[in-house]
Amino acid sequence: MTAPTGTSADASADAASAPADASAGTPAGASADDVVFGVAPPHYDPAASENATTLPVGGPATVRGYVRELLRRHRRAFATLVLVNAIAVVASMAGPYLLGGLVEDLTSGSRDLRLGRIVGFFVLALAVQSVFVREVRLRGAMLGERMLADLREDFLVRSVALPPGVLERAGTGDLLSRITTDIDRLANAMREAVPQLSVGVVWTALLLGGLTVTAPPLALAVLVALPVLLVGCRWYYRRAPSAYRSEAAGYAAVAGALAETVDAGRTVEAHRLGARRIALSERRISQWTAWERYTLWLRSVLFPVVNVTNLLLVAGVLMLGGTFVLWGWIGVGQLTTGALLVQMLFEPVGLILRWYDELQVAEVSLGRLVGVREIEPDSGDEMLTPQGRELRANDVRFGYRTGSDVLHGVTMRVPPGTRVALVGPSGAGKSTLGRLLAGIYGPRTGDVALGGAELSRMPAERVRRHVALVNQEHHVFVGSLRDNLLLARTDASDTELWEALRAVDADDWARSLPDGLDSEVGSGGISVAPAHAQQIALARLVLADPHTLVLDEATSLLDPRAARHLERSLAQVLQGRTVVAIAHRLHTAHDADVIAVVEDGRISELGSHDALVEADGAYAALWRSWHG
Repeated sequence: MTAPTGTSADASADAASAPADASAGTPAGASADDVVFGVAPPHYDPAASENATTLPVGGPATVRGYVRELLRRHRRAFATLVLVNAIAVVASMAGPYLLGGLVEDLTSGSRDLRLGRIVGFFVLALAVQSVFVREVRLRGAMLGERMLADLREDFLVRSVALPPGVLERAGTGDLLSRITTDIDRLANAMREAVPQLSVGVVWTALLLGGLTVTAPPLALAVLVALPVLLVGCRWYYRRAPSAYRSEAAGYAAVAGALAETVDAGRTVEAHRLGARRIALSERRISQWTAWERYTLWLRSVLFPVVNVTNLLLVAGVLMLGGTFVLWGWIGVGQLTTGALLVQMLFEPVGLILRWYDELQVAEVSLGRLVGVREIEPDSGDEMLTPQGRELRANDVRFGYRTGSDVLHGVTMRVPPGTRVALVGPSGAGKSTLGRLLAGIYGPRTGDVALGGAELSRMPAERVRRHVALVNQEHHVFVGSLRDNLLLARTDASDTELWEALRAVDADDWARSLPDGLDSEVGSGGISVAPAHAQQIALARLVLADPHTLVLDEATSLLDPRAARHLERSLAQVLQGRTVVAIAHRLHTAHDADVIAVVEDGRISELGSHDALVEADGAYAALWRSWHG
């Protein structure tokens, strides 16, 4: 068996940072047997992990239902795989039968051994086996790839249909770990585990059937060894699934901690949180490696059990078979055939155990991918349509955690075509307010409405047609530059694509690419710098053409001079549109029609740049400190 590696993740900061304690008594999730054996699983609180993550992990019923659905979709390919495998196994059994018959003839003193015909049959069987083994591998690989493609497509289609707030709360780390690490783990399972497990089951069944037909008394040897294997496997598989889930959650916590630290590197440095983040990462790594050691120990118990089972099986056949031959119940040829068939059982049984173990690990990843099926899709009220373009927030209160609000009674009105800048210190609630105004989240109390229609009650796709959010997280997908831009509007012409690139100052860069719009970008293609990735995202925004935009650090990856130039270029494109910009550079606020100063989750000041400077309040202090 191959040692499973950690999959990523659904553990939150709270769950993943729970202290690991494998020494004090019996930890949560451990059994008395584990402690007797001297190894206990590390402490893990599954409830804390589940409560802390947004995207759920599919339960056993959801996973089984999805697997059945996949098999129904590919039932013909699966049936063909079983058929060609059965033919290959039957052909492989010809050798033991021919050899057993030859031994029986020699024992009886026959002089007419017909070796030529025996060799001919053996060569023919070997040729048939070779052809059909190749077919088994080919059709198994094809079936696995098709099921994997279906899984990827199903996950993507289901994910983009989820409410925006669900995806936003999940965070980049969780989403990336599911679509990368979990998919990679499932790729191996889909390509090999599912087909190989099917092959092993059919192979084992046919060999046992052949043994029973050839020498029924020898089947008793299987009954001698089977209880040992069943007890060992039952012990292992009672512990393995939960251990692998915890191992995956531990890896997720490591990935989440590292991703958060890298993404917020400037903030970590500014607040001198480096030592704290390192300590958190080391704690999560220690918890993850503790689970890795525990699952490795489980496998170190299972392997000897399998070896003992093989030994008992061979010894049982030889001892019982020899006794039966002496008693005259079976012939020497039957014993020879039976012994060879039993020895052939080692490979398919090992195949089943190996790939079933792999599926235990893959089941965790599959549960994480199909978990999105347990989230109700965003339906919204189809009858709700904006009657105008005025954006209004009325006594809005919102918090990410129960009992802890980030926004406290925010009220503001944004007339159509107004450019509003949200300014204030870090952690004041600017980005949160921007996401509420974009319809990503719904307020706990109060309402956010566009044209009199509450954004939280509208279908997500309708909200996206009217309001767009652009933040500092930009993605370049593998494919041509043209395909990356057409994501925003599939019917856009090349002329419109170039105009969009020109609007964001990216046309010179795009024309410098070897094949222009046809240049392959992303992984495996031309590497795109973060600043250019932002420009591609803004070009998509120009193509999507929403009438209301929320910009949250949309130019943060550009240097200040380039960002200023880009914002002036965009100003012409955004003319007449409603723009809410979270301003981290105050020149953005200077150009705005209205500036809202956000402090401690409240709007403390509201007005134009000149009016707020003259008022000599919080904004004036920010302006003086920034402007020098």
